[in-house]
Amino acid sequence: MTLGDQFISRLASKGCRGTKMAWRLILCSRSSNSWIYPPALLYSHSLPRSAASAREREGRDGLKVSGRSRHRRSACLIACRAKKRSGMVEDEQQAWEDGRPLRQVQQAALWAAEAAYILWLFLLPYAPGDPIWAIKSTTINDLVGLSLNFFFILPWMNAVGIHVLEAPVLHPAAEGLFNFVIGWTLLFAPVLYTDHRRDRYSGSLDVLWGFQMFLTNTFLIPYMAIRLNDMDVKHSYNKLSQLGSLMTKGSSIVGAIGGTVCVASALWTFFGRPDAAFGGIADRWDFLLRYVGSERLAYAFIWDICLYTMFQPWLIGDNLHNVKKSSVSIVSNLRFIPVLGLVAYTLCLEDDKSIS
Repeated sequence: MTLGDQFISRLASKGCRGTKMAWRLILCSRSSNSWIYPPALLYSHSLPRSAASAREREGRDGLKVSGRSRHRRSACLIACRAKKRSGMVEDEQQAWEDGRPLRQVQQAALWAAEAAYILWLFLLPYAPGDPIWAIKSTTINDLVGLSLNFFFILPWMNAVGIHVLEAPVLHPAAEGLFNFVIGWTLLFAPVLYTDHRRDRYSGSLDVLWGFQMFLTNTFLIPYMAIRLNDMDVKHSYNKLSQLGSLMTKGSSIVGAIGGTVCVASALWTFFGRPDAAFGGIADRWDFLLRYVGSERLAYAFIWDICLYTMFQPWLIGDNLHNVKKSSVSIVSNLRFIPVLGLVAYTLCLEDDKSIS
């Protein structure tokens, strides 16, 4: 093999063809006998004589060759910059088409889960607690009290002597479960706004996520199904809303708040309100089991936790390209751990990935 052939083989092996990476090699010669003439460059892609012809050749062949001089005793810079080949795009399209049967099965399962969620948790009387059409006033009062203690803001304010509004005294296990799910829901915001398949969903992500905060998976399940649709080539990304920009640019803050609330919720469940005679850890655990088995709201939260556990690694795995390159491996491994995976994603999100 000649030196020129070795040069071309080296370029090919380093990904010069069919990649977006640029490889630059400086070939210097002190004598006319040691100059390397790569055959492919010499005969097929010789140095253009003008800038116009250089641009024309680059656009046609995806190869740019430039240099200070072609004299054998001078230094020359050879740059290879290959564009993405149409064949690679065709391969991606073919892979998308090959995965269509699996996506259709996934979509069917998700729509079935949505139907089961609405029927079982809202309408039918067979699940623990009362359906929405027979809800009791005590359940409504508990829901209002839990909402007032959102993220434990009122209890903490009262604890430090701020009594603008008194926090309702509810069982810490009920408050902990409620805030744990809501805190986890908050963590989903950055990954939803940076999801590269969010263009399949033509509605407002602000409305979707807002309803998810209050009705959780009732709206997240349909999104997970819709994002599996084929991409509409005529549709383009809409500009992120102010809320979307806030959630992506401040993703590290969102991750810190959501993660802190989830940890605090777990601690509050077993150690909160120590002076209110709610018993020890065993007593609170027994209450939590009875609560989930008798209240429809608590029972629905368990469904949400199970579905979040499945959706979290799915969404993060599809959007690892939005994570800083140095953190991809860590986020990829942590994405299977509930809550922690989303915290890692939000903390390691690229600053320029508000639109992926």
